[in-house]
Amino acid sequence: MAEKFQMTQKGYDEAVKLLKYLQGAKRKEIVARIAEARSHGDLSENAEYDAARTEQSNNEMEIEELEYKIKNAEIIAENNDTSQVNIGNVVKVYDPDLEEEDTYEITGSTEADIMHNKISNVSPVGAALIGAKVGDRVTVKPENGAEPYVLVVKEITLAQK
Repeated sequence: MAEKFQMTQKGYDEAVKLLKYLQGAKRKEIVARIAEARSHGDLSENAEYDAARTEQSNNEMEIEELEYKIKNAEIIAENNDTSQVNIGNVVKVYDPDLEEEDTYEITGSTEADIMHNKISNVSPVGAALIGAKVGDRVTVKPENGAEPYVLVVKEITLAQK
């Protein structure tokens, strides 16, 4: 049985859009760069050609991965419930050890983007927060063997569309 990838409808739509771009415009751009590099002669010492072929390989791997995730996507129904943490919620947490607050959007695994504080429901922090309510203390167990730590749920809101 294939692994299922939980996604919001928005995340699914973005994945399909990215796949179309990678299969269409991006492939054409790379093919054009390869043709240009070939026109420069000897391929054995052509860094531009090597770079374009590497980019082509990476693009094809990304296409394959996206196709697999889209094929095995499980669309999560929108949930307007903010009484407990679910995928699609924005959660403000407090770390009593560091005396810091942070805010995370809980997403499916394909939508996670740590640079924008979007964390997967299966990440250590996301998994600890799922089902928690305001005021709950959750224990996060890092995958790297680091010491577990506690977060306090301060606020649960809906993610912006």
